[in-house]
Amino acid sequence: MYLSEIFGALTDPTRLKIIKLLSRQDLAASELGEYFDITAPSLSHHLSVLLQAGLVRQKRQGRWLIYSLKKGVLDKVAEQVRLIGQKPKK
Repeated sequence: MYLSEIFGALTDPTRLKIIKLLSRQDLAASELGEYFDITAPSLSHHLSVLLQAGLVRQKRQGRWLIYSLKKGVLDKVAEQVRLIGQKPKK
């Protein structure tokens, strides 16, 4: 897990909204698109960034790509950030 890649993915408001939506339920790309006023290629780009950062996963169901939040990844990131703030043990 690369924190810089994850934080980079989370800096965009559209990707944060995708994360929030997927925290409630798994959604197809077309369903996600209903929440945004962006083109399909732009949504695809945002999903690709989240996939590359390891924050979401996709699975094919028939002709649909279903996206889901990788459970626990954000918890692991929070733990890493917490550890960064601690003083090193001697």
